[in-house]
Amino acid sequence: MASTIKSWIEAMRLRTLPVSIAGVLVGTGCAGAIDGFSPLPALVCLVFAVLAQIASNFANEYFDFRNGLDRKGREGFRRGVTEGDISPLAMKRATYLTLLLACAVGLSLIYYGGWWLIIAGILIALFALAYSAGPYPLSHHGLGDIAVIIFFGIVPVTLTAYVQTASFAALPYSLPLSIATGILAALVLVVNNYRDCDDDRLVGKRTSVVILGRKFMSRAYLSGAFIALTIAALTLIFTGHYIAAFPIIIFYNLYFLLWKQLTTLSGKSLNPLLGKTAMLLLAFAAYISIILFLH
Repeated sequence: MASTIKSWIEAMRLRTLPVSIAGVLVGTGCAGAIDGFSPLPALVCLVFAVLAQIASNFANEYFDFRNGLDRKGREGFRRGVTEGDISPLAMKRATYLTLLLACAVGLSLIYYGGWWLIIAGILIALFALAYSAGPYPLSHHGLGDIAVIIFFGIVPVTLTAYVQTASFAALPYSLPLSIATGILAALVLVVNNYRDCDDDRLVGKRTSVVILGRKFMSRAYLSGAFIALTIAALTLIFTGHYIAAFPIIIFYNLYFLLWKQLTTLSGKSLNPLLGKTAMLLLAFAAYISIILFLH
């Protein structure tokens, strides 16, 4: 029983949930920058984002097992379905039930943003599954990183700002910052795929690290952080937050330290780095949100 509960918790991948929280935080900060902060839709966006990510994580575990892409004793975190702690049927049901719950929560946002949000919700739900399932799973063909930039950066930041302000007036903030947030979110996936590279190559799962190699993607980790933080700093400068742009240097240095760990560690020893990268993204999002609120 204890191992089953632990496996369900692992399947949720709590260490990476800051990725979905970060997008909502930044989007809320963007709304606050134009005095459009609205707590209730912000909270709904947060719940929806977290549930959608959990559903995607469940789907990843279920479909990777079904497609024979997981093996016992893999380098990453324990997978309950593969290890026999959770039945495939239970994981499949949990995937669709969690996704259904996310959609039910998301429907309430129609009141704030209009009926067209149904289209956005459908696309998000499809992404949650298409990342690991379907005829062309994104994560199996080197497209996971791009998908993360879009669905954990551009979509949540811009839409969170939109539903709170009922307009796109926050776009000068939300669009560039959504790209920056998405790139930093993709770095979490880089660490994950960097760790799993050998396992993925053996089963034919073509992640960006398998395709381009560890050396290239380790450099992409550092350059991605530099690009994202530069976008954020320039956005702060161009919107009049001159002094607030300088502390971004701290994030440059912190990502450099994490990059050094990425290049020296391997296998399961990279697991803590996954959580650190996610938490650093959350810290970045919190900083940006606070600065924009204090405009």
